Amino acid sequence: MNNHVTVLEISADALQHNLDYFKQKLDSKTKILAVVKAFGYGSESVEIAKLLQDKVDYFAVAYANEGIVLREAGVKTPILVLHPQIQNLKEIVKHRLEPNLYNFKILDAFLQLADEAPLMNYPVHIKFNTGLNRLGFWHTDVPVLLTQLKQSNNIKVASVFSHLAASEDANEQEFTVAQINNFAYIVKQIYEHLGYEPMIHILNTSGIVNYPQAQFDMVRLGIGLYGFGNNEQETSQLKNTHTLKSIISQINIVQPGETVGYNRAFTANKETRSATIPIGHADGISRKLGNENGFVIINNQAAPIIGNVCMDMIMVDVTKIDCKEGDDVILFNHQQHIEFMAHKCETIPYEILTAISQRVKRLVNN
Repeated sequence: MNNHVTVLEISADALQHNLDYFKQKLDSKTKILAVVKAFGYGSESVEIAKLLQDKVDYFAVAYANEGIVLREAGVKTPILVLHPQIQNLKEIVKHRLEPNLYNFKILDAFLQLADEAPLMNYPVHIKFNTGLNRLGFWHTDVPVLLTQLKQSNNIKVASVFSHLAASEDANEQEFTVAQINNFAYIVKQIYEHLGYEPMIHILNTSGIVNYPQAQFDMVRLGIGLYGFGNNEQETSQLKNTHTLKSIISQINIVQPGETVGYNRAFTANKETRSATIPIGHADGISRKLGNENGFVIINNQAAPIIGNVCMDMIMVDVTKIDCKEGDDVILFNHQQHIEFMAHKCETIPYEILTAISQRVKRLVNN
């Protein structure tokens, strides 16, 4: 039983709004893959998947165990595992997950497994590296790859895909267009020689916004689902999905000259009211937000975090705020606050969201 008073609320309405917003940018025939890896970008992958399963065509997770959790929760939608490992392939097949085969080593291992089982037309996905240089076959691998794929009746390529390196960056348009063209050339070779035409996809959230001409058969919607576009204008059209809340555990009166927190990082220069809140760096509140770099909202007013962020607690200055022990505290409840935190932590909103610890209770508001 999770009785932690710190709660991450997920808005189903916001999620639906964001999905609809991106849908209206797409052709009616374009399929949508919803990315629910990393606990649904720090939210709650099972609940998110259940909300979306009748509204999208595919889900994607990073690792096999993330997909297994969804299957065990009753999710039937096809699930692409983006970064499977050879030792997980049997579990992937057992739970009807679809692996991304990104090099010859994992392709050979899966073909061997498929032969031994034997499987019949098992859906797999083939990834090509077109410039991100992370995972994927190279364009020079196409002839050998085609030979191996055509030799086996045990697998069927459900999709061929790639990933854009800088689709959000207007200064990298030339590079991104080159990636898309490189991918289209690879696909042309595959279509000519494979004997059938798998789905193809390359666009992520910012790709949908900036390169709608490259929708192909499907797009992959990740951070956009959770309220963030690739610029201020796009983000303003989206709704915030994540609201992190807690309460005031204790209020202390700190006299001038007294200090607050570890290493006595804050010294009061006047009588100060300090409120202690049960959330800390073990819950995803970065230490970089301490010492008045970050703030929380209490009764609609900003309360700066004073002293160092502790593992399980933060202290905030409530001298000018009318509040009492037990009052609600908002750690963040809109994209601008999350982006402010990311800026202060020298990171991106993805990290702020996915850092929220699993000991924080999740609550989905329908």
